[in-house]
Amino acid sequence: MFPFMAKGHTIPLIQLVHHLRHHQIATVTFFTTPGNAGFIRAGLSCAGDDDVAVVELDFPIDVAGIPPGVESVEGLTSMASFVPFVDAMSLLLPQFEESIAAMQPPASIIVADPFLYWINESAARLGVPNVSFVGMSAFAHVMREVTIRHDPCAVLRPGDVDKDGNPATFAVPEFPHIKLTYDDFIAPFGDTSTVGPMMELTGKLDKAIKESHGLIINTFHGLEAPYIEYLNEHVRLRAWPIGPLCLAQPASAPDAAARPSWMEWLDEKAAAGRSVLYVALGTLLAIPEVQLKEVADGLERAEVDFIWAVRPKNIDLGPEFEDRTKERGIVIREWVDQLQILRHTSVRGFLSHCGWNSVLESVTAGVPLAVWPMNADQPVNAKFLVNELKIAARVWTNDRTIGGLVTSMEISKVVSELMHGDVGAEAAKKLAQLSVHAKEAMEGGSSWIALKEMINEVCAASVIWKEEERNGMADV
Repeated sequence: MFPFMAKGHTIPLIQLVHHLRHHQIATVTFFTTPGNAGFIRAGLSCAGDDDVAVVELDFPIDVAGIPPGVESVEGLTSMASFVPFVDAMSLLLPQFEESIAAMQPPASIIVADPFLYWINESAARLGVPNVSFVGMSAFAHVMREVTIRHDPCAVLRPGDVDKDGNPATFAVPEFPHIKLTYDDFIAPFGDTSTVGPMMELTGKLDKAIKESHGLIINTFHGLEAPYIEYLNEHVRLRAWPIGPLCLAQPASAPDAAARPSWMEWLDEKAAAGRSVLYVALGTLLAIPEVQLKEVADGLERAEVDFIWAVRPKNIDLGPEFEDRTKERGIVIREWVDQLQILRHTSVRGFLSHCGWNSVLESVTAGVPLAVWPMNADQPVNAKFLVNELKIAARVWTNDRTIGGLVTSMEISKVVSELMHGDVGAEAAKKLAQLSVHAKEAMEGGSSWIALKEMINEVCAASVIWKEEERNGMADV
């Protein structure tokens, strides 16, 4: 396994390792770099030393456009550095090929993030089939395909509005009920100056996925059946839904002495019969201080109990905010076990950036969402959750674009509806059913069957490949 160097891309592959280990169906070698190895080893710590190896490849140094010492996208200070960072990963190719060639027993399957777009050629040279894995929804994959096929940005322009003054939309020909805005498509590219390089990178990702032996998707039929079927039937892409992988994450050790203070705080809220809102807005994007102060003011206005995992650590949330809200809220300025928090009985709502890992964790825990998309696949995820699944409330910026300011009044209104209104109550009912379907899918259902099918099909391809190679050598 070889993830892209970002926590959101790495975590689901760590969870896949746990899933494979639990069922004792594979041994795993996990590729990474020294700067990411500690995080991975911590995540794999209970996976079993005998069946999981971590191989560290030296990250290239002195690469133009990348700050010194940065080995993951969380360390980048600008979207302008993103494409150079992705391209720099190709410099790991010689080390990777050498490690794969030396493996004993030989590798059967390579599972790689398509951001490592060069791995298909390496896999072909090594005679090992490659399967793509990127932590997006099936819905987002379909929308990515739409972007490539129809180029909606050719007809949508920044600032285009409809007769009501709202952002103009593009109706997806294959799914006319889905209407996307310019922001929905341009969000993955960040600053407009990066659109060209990012579009070129998108083409490389699409090629990497389609030239691999198929695509593993962290989802399940009960959540995204129409879009999984579309990928398999109309994109000519073998797609295996094998999630939600967060259900394979082992529970934290029940060591009372090691129990974090915020979990004890949640215990107290549960004992008092109080419902808690969890707030976490992702790890990649640095949200401006002025915006986080609006969030703080909105939480205070809403008078809801909350637990807020905030970053950066030294952010100023306003004069005495934490003192004024200490009876109702707690602010955490360090890495937390998000899944553990969402599974706590007191947590009844989640204000989220709508990254797919967070969505799945919320779905499996049965926690309704308030979604505030900011970049990447988050805008299309938000549309899917709000308009189709109806398990989330949308947080809107003041100008209804991705880059606008979310006011404290908007935060207050949406979280109040989520925690105390009909929106949250109806979402909770739907999520109760979805969480059951998720568990069934992983425990002998559709996702478990898909995983076994993937392994059987790709291993069969590997056997045929090696047999053809041997026959060719014999003929020579």
